[in-house]
Amino acid sequence: MCPLEKLTALLDHGIAPLGQIFTPAQCQEMIKTYDTGRFRSHIHMARYNFGRGDYKYYAYPLPEAIQFLRENLYAQLVPLARLWADHTGTRGLTFPDQHSMFIRHCHTQGQKRPTPLILKYQTGDYNCLHQDLYGALYFPFQVVIQLNRPGHDFSGGEFILTETRPRRQTRAQVVPLAQGEAAVFAVNYRPEKSARGYARVTLRHGVSPLRWGTRHALGIIFHDGK
Repeated sequence: MCPLEKLTALLDHGIAPLGQIFTPAQCQEMIKTYDTGRFRSHIHMARYNFGRGDYKYYAYPLPEAIQFLRENLYAQLVPLARLWADHTGTRGLTFPDQHSMFIRHCHTQGQKRPTPLILKYQTGDYNCLHQDLYGALYFPFQVVIQLNRPGHDFSGGEFILTETRPRRQTRAQVVPLAQGEAAVFAVNYRPEKSARGYARVTLRHGVSPLRWGTRHALGIIFHDGK
């Protein structure tokens, strides 16, 4: 887990590395859940023009490792989330200290479906640029964890983050992740200091086409959805 001071890279870039989250053995155990886990939904991206490949949303109760990460990463990110909401003018979003309290708030707003997911890409698959909001109530950050070995299990399939700044062209970042490594990034905006205070920089994320192999990734989203 990264100390909070390292997460301030989010303010400048909309993304920050978290380092090694899972061991290779833990990655393999998580990959196995794609076939053996309990899920509430299975999405084929091509059907909805989201890209190519598919992903599954875990059902409650979540796997122990995902529940642990959801609760503990949330607790580390809350101070920055509050600052973020203030800078982006989204003061109506409130973030209690504990993730369980935040989830209860989601449920009172009709957002009762768990959102952590596991994604699977094979040769030629890709994920279009998008945002994971799922409702009016959202946490401003989410986490991606790479489960396969780049260059060994697959090639291509780079995680991409784009940002569109006011009156400027869109800028893209390619984010390399080794097996078990994670990054935290902005769900929809990041604040950028301007002469009049702060401006909103819009962010979207996606995955470039796989050249060969199979790639799995874990997405930790902290808010529940409708």
